[in-house]
Amino acid sequence: MKLLAIDTSTEACSAALGIDNHVISRHELAPRRHAELILPMIDSLLSEAGLTFSQLDALAFGRGPGSFTGLRIAAGVIQGIAFGADLPVVAVSSLAALAQGAGRELGVGKVLAGFDARMHEVYWAMYQTDSTGLARLYGEEVVCKPDSIPLPDETGWTGVGSAWHEYDAILQARLGGKLNEWHKDCYPQAWDVVSLGMDGLRQGMSVSAEHAIPVYLRDNVVTLKQN
Repeated sequence: MKLLAIDTSTEACSAALGIDNHVISRHELAPRRHAELILPMIDSLLSEAGLTFSQLDALAFGRGPGSFTGLRIAAGVIQGIAFGADLPVVAVSSLAALAQGAGRELGVGKVLAGFDARMHEVYWAMYQTDSTGLARLYGEEVVCKPDSIPLPDETGWTGVGSAWHEYDAILQARLGGKLNEWHKDCYPQAWDVVSLGMDGLRQGMSVSAEHAIPVYLRDNVVTLKQN
């Protein structure tokens, strides 16, 4: 399976190419430079792998929540490639990609993923790693005040994401003894969008180009069925 993924939902900009179990990626922390960087990243990956768009099986992108501008950039780029190469698209939660990356880099299985949503709110979700090594949503993705985040039933959770930059004291007080540790400087990466995108493709969750749209979350709540 060959899948190209991008994520521009936060200050980080990244692209990754998954070829079966092998992933190559480009990643840069570059606020406000996503539009400048993302296409050269994609070209670099395809050149390194010796592939063209027509040789890919699918695309995936971080569909949000996150920066409104960043989400529009990712959706626009992916739609353009998908239309041109007639490829299916898997829309991957940026919070899920953040949690997947925490599992990959920190070796944790219970993740409280949060972005600063501005307006004194956070984008928030709980994820647990399943037996296949993938982050699965536990409950629902929400946008809310940091002192109103949903509480997990169990202890042993790790917090990650920009929400912990602005609201770490409030979040710690809200979570109490359920929280083990937190990491502020974590961002979703396309590497992890590849993993979740390949799983989504196997599960039949791909869509056509015109349906590859951002999920802003501020005006709606995404709820997924727990496994």
